[in-house]
Amino acid sequence: METRGEHTLPPCLRERQLLKHYSIGRVLSFVFHRMLIQVCLYFYCKFLWRCLKFVMRKLTGRCELQRICYNTKPGASRTMKIETSLKDSKSKLLQTSVSVHFDAIEKTIEDIMELKKINPDINPQLGISLQACLLQIVGYRNLIADVEKLRREPYDSDNPQHEEMLLKLWKFLKPDTPLESRISKQWCEIGFQGDDPKTDFRGMGLLGLYNLQYFAERDATAAQQVLSDSLHPKCSKFSKAEWEKKRMDKAIGYSFAIVGINITDLAYNLLVSGALKTHFYNIAPEAPTLSHFQQTFCYLMHEFHKFWIEEDPMDIMEFNRVREKFRKRIIKQLQNPDMALCPHFAASEGLINM
Repeated sequence: METRGEHTLPPCLRERQLLKHYSIGRVLSFVFHRMLIQVCLYFYCKFLWRCLKFVMRKLTGRCELQRICYNTKPGASRTMKIETSLKDSKSKLLQTSVSVHFDAIEKTIEDIMELKKINPDINPQLGISLQACLLQIVGYRNLIADVEKLRREPYDSDNPQHEEMLLKLWKFLKPDTPLESRISKQWCEIGFQGDDPKTDFRGMGLLGLYNLQYFAERDATAAQQVLSDSLHPKCSKFSKAEWEKKRMDKAIGYSFAIVGINITDLAYNLLVSGALKTHFYNIAPEAPTLSHFQQTFCYLMHEFHKFWIEEDPMDIMEFNRVREKFRKRIIKQLQNPDMALCPHFAASEGLINM
């Protein structure tokens, strides 16, 4: 029986209302069926993968961890496969092994070998390979925690250690120019926005200062050159012919310190997203540390500087465009499992040869 409201609706409006209800029903039905298909595919693939692993073990006499360690060369390729295998395992022991404490790694390897019924005397290399992979996996997780802790700690001008680091940054970048006072317009000479740099560290906290000081201290020559070029881009190491070829007659500089904090943000996001696993698993034979992260920052600063000059932006307003283009290039490089970002960068030479 029609209600009074429905009966008084004009035929055209009643038709539209019916079509609307019909369309919503079709959309809901489509979404439901799509979700159902995806769930079925997920469980089918998972079951199929379990069956495939079972068959491979029967055929080769080796579990998946053994096959990865014996058939994949050391580095990111092996460690990332081991990490995926452990996380996707139905065993709770294997799932939690990627987040154990450093001191528990050796015991965890023994438990894994026992669970998989692998004789360590017959397969001594497997335990060594698994330990190396777990050191990298656990180390990467701990590195994220260490970096996050620095990022969350704000710069405090009442903290003597923070103030000392800031003054050292000036000393390393401008060794021949004394800082007249703590609050000074001179800070703009190394790329801060005002007369007190503490306000510029809000986004990245102490992490930005740590990275800038590391670059300025550990690779002083390169840092001072990048600073000079950022202030006077046409006076960089490009020859006159290169400038003319690139048509850089109106080269635009940038604020060194502010860009350093921005590149710190880029390095932080690459780390947290997992994109830097390729790099760290290839260069750190064991656990990646804060020093590895800071060396990576030095490399990114150096490479961004070259990229900025090559891009030859019309003005500083193009910074976000150039940065995004640079970010995409780095991510593309990191998609190569054999990639190590800094094999030819001075700050990382000792690391690569470890």
